[in-house]
Order: sequence, then C-alpha cells, then structure tokens
Amino acid sequence: MSKKISVINGSNLNMLGRREKDIYGNLSLDETNKRITDKFHGRAEIIFFQSNHEGSVIDYIHSLPQTGVKCIVINAAAWTHTSIAIRDALLSISLPFIEVHISNVYRREEFRKLSFLSDCAEGVITGLGIQGYEFAVQYFIDKMEAK
Repeated sequence: MSKKISVINGSNLNMLGRREKDIYGNLSLDETNKRITDKFHGRAEIIFFQSNHEGSVIDYIHSLPQTGVKCIVINAAAWTHTSIAIRDALLSISLPFIEVHISNVYRREEFRKLSFLSDCAEGVITGLGIQGYEFAVQYFIDKMEAK
C-alpha cells in the first residue's frame, strides 16, 4: 500500500490504561493502536512505534524514509518539552508530521506549554484523547488521496 503512516509514541505511553486514567483514559496503547488500525483498515498502512528511549525514537525516525512512510503522527510525550534531538531528527528527514497529545497540555503544568515540535509540525492536536490520533491519520489519508 502506498499510503504509509507512522504513529510514534514516546516515553511512558506504554503505560496507557494503567496511569493517570483521569488524564489519559482507560485504553492501553495496544488497544489504542488496534482502534486506529481497525478504523483505517484498507485505507492506509499504519506502522506503530513506541519507546521509552530517546535514542531509539531518533534512530526510528531516521529509518523512515527508507520504509516508504509518507508522514508521521507523533506523540513525543515528555520529550515534546525537552528534546531538541527529536526535533532535529524530524527535520532531518523532511516528512510532514502532526504533533498529538492526549491531554490538553494548556490546562496542565506550565512546562507542558512549551513544545520543541509545534513550530515545525503541519498541525498540533491536543486534548482530544485518542481521537487526536484518528484525526491526524484521517488528515494525512485525505491529503494523500487528494494527490
């Protein structure tokens, strides 16, 4: 399938469904990924990646152009607010990306309002739960189908 989208999840998102359910909801990361896969079955190939290791995320991002991935949906989690390295990795491969956050970062601690990714992102979706991932994937599918 020529429509390949990578969904990247950063640190601690492997704990979805178990951590701070009032903020992040009840679905696990696997359940979230399955929901996205099921929703877009037959419309795009969606490749999921999660790591708690910043260097692994950077290496994965670097590998994407060779895989045929056309765009990225990324929830860099805490690295959103701290990682110039992930920003540089995204810029180095020149693929469009959408920054997603499950919680509304603007209703949380002050430090979460700073993003090293937002000004480079095609868009930012924050505070819409896991639907934010679905909106981002839908956007990229629509964009690829319009070409």
